[in-house]
Amino acid sequence: MSMLKVEDLQVYYGSIHAIKGISFEVNEGEIVTLIGANGAGKSTTLNTVAGLLKPRGGSVQFDGKSILGVQAHKIVSRGLALCPEGRRIFLQLTVEENLEMGAYTQPNGMAESMEMVYEHFPRLKERRRQVAGTLSGGEQQMLAMGRALMSKPRVMMLDEPSMGLAPLLVEQIFEIIQNLNRAGTTILLVEQNAQMALSIAARGYVLETGRIVTAADAQDLLHDDAVRKAYLGG
Repeated sequence: MSMLKVEDLQVYYGSIHAIKGISFEVNEGEIVTLIGANGAGKSTTLNTVAGLLKPRGGSVQFDGKSILGVQAHKIVSRGLALCPEGRRIFLQLTVEENLEMGAYTQPNGMAESMEMVYEHFPRLKERRRQVAGTLSGGEQQMLAMGRALMSKPRVMMLDEPSMGLAPLLVEQIFEIIQNLNRAGTTILLVEQNAQMALSIAARGYVLETGRIVTAADAQDLLHDDAVRKAYLGG
C-alpha cells in the first residue's frame, strides 16, 4: 500500500525552477532513498512534502489523502514527520525537554513515546538531563531523530542523517534507521552517502537538477555503472 505519493511536483524559489515535475512513492514498511549531488533538490522535496514549502504544481498524498496546503504541524499530527538537515535541535534545552517538544502533537502518550525513544537510543536516556548543545555530533543526530519519533510517525523523512559524522557513528545511525523500520516505521531517506543509503533501502530514486533521472530497486542502483561512477566513487 502506498503511504506517500508525490506526482508531478513543481517547486520554485522565486524565478528558479528547483523541482521539475518529480513523481515518486513510498509504500508501507519500505525504506526508500533519494540520492543525488548537492543542489539536486533532495531537501527541497522533503521540505515541500512536510508542508514547509509551497509548490506551484503537482500533488502530494499521504495515506490516500492530499496534504497540499495543510499546515506543517497538522501534517505531523497525521503521522508524517521530518528530521531536518542540520538537526535543528534546541541547543539551550535538555535532551528530555527537546524530546518533549517533539510530542506537542501527541501530548497524551508522551511517557510511552519517551520510553520507546530511549529503547532505540539508550545514549539519550543516559544524557536526558544534559543540555543538548553540549552533546557530540552523533548524539545530537540521535536527539533529532528521537524528537521526530516522539510524534509517533508512520512515515519518517530523514534529511542527511549522516552529515558530518565519523564513519563509526554513521554505521550506528544507519543501524538505528533499520531498527526503526523493522519496528514498523516507513522511512524516506535523503542521504549524501549513497552507498550506505542504497545498502539499507528497498528502492531508490536518483535526482539531478530537480528531476528524477533513474528509479530502480536499491540493489540494482548499487550495481548500475552510471550510478556507481557518479555517486559511489566506482
